[in-house]
Amino acid sequence: MKKDIMICGVGGQGTVLASKIIAASAMDEGNTVHSAETIGMAQRGGPVTSHVRIGEDASSPLIPVGGADLLIAFEPSEAVRNLRYLKKDAFVIVNRVPVAPTTLTDSEEYDGKAQIEFLQSERRCLIVDSDELCAPFGSSKFFNVAVLGAAAGSKELGIKAESIRNMIIRIVPERFQEKNLAAFSAGYEIGEEYDENQ
Repeated sequence: MKKDIMICGVGGQGTVLASKIIAASAMDEGNTVHSAETIGMAQRGGPVTSHVRIGEDASSPLIPVGGADLLIAFEPSEAVRNLRYLKKDAFVIVNRVPVAPTTLTDSEEYDGKAQIEFLQSERRCLIVDSDELCAPFGSSKFFNVAVLGAAAGSKELGIKAESIRNMIIRIVPERFQEKNLAAFSAGYEIGEEYDENQ
């Protein structure tokens, strides 16, 4: 398989764990994988971008501009910020729920709606609401695994769901495994429904 996947969000959303699960799952399936993170002030809610390159052809762990097949965005404005990295036919999975940047003043509002509308006008998109999806699990912290389910269910990820489930069991601490597996399954159903309706 050859696929370049970008994962973006802000510090604390679990983007790095998501990229590690993707990379390890792809390697488990026998693929060559290169990965890297670019982190900007992540401890303060700054942007975090992970690059996962699957296949023999990748000469660098960083995806070049115009090279990504799939963008998994944990935050709407971060999705827009990283659009330049996508191929023209790339697929975007984006969280509808915004995270207000630390630079925002009290008089300014940011709800992410304009960014979502722009993404939908530019790309094929699957919009996922992390609050709604993760409500049964008691925390939006499970979104990083749930969105992997959506990516697998949509058939855009190119990695078997079973490979990802196995990797969740191997990587995630045992006390969190049950909820993470349930979150993955819930996300998978959303992705599968999207795929069936296309």
